[in-house]
Amino acid sequence: MNVNDTITLFRPVGPKELELIRASGNLAFPPRLPEQPIFYPVLNEEYAVEIAREWNVKASGAGYVTRFRVCKDFVTKYQVQTVGNSTHQELWIPSEELSAFNENIVGEIEVIAEFRK
Repeated sequence: MNVNDTITLFRPVGPKELELIRASGNLAFPPRLPEQPIFYPVLNEEYAVEIAREWNVKASGAGYVTRFRVCKDFVTKYQVQTVGNSTHQELWIPSEELSAFNENIVGEIEVIAEFRK
């Protein structure tokens, strides 16, 4: 697959989610919990860093930013959601579609930043 056929996304995660990602061989995100109806990857690293640093560290003592590529043809069906300022952009993937999303990840999910208390 050509890199032009993919889009790079980011996902801020805490230690528990990172452990589950690693258990998949860095190939998939874990299923959502019942109280998590949406999986939301974000469109830029700056926003992912903000969430990891300000939310994940506060909630669990550590935050990580993951980076991964997804097939562009698959992900373009999801509308970009702006949830704050113009850099706060994410995709809302219904939890029941996460398995299909994972199947469209190209390569591995990599950790590109880590934050701790």
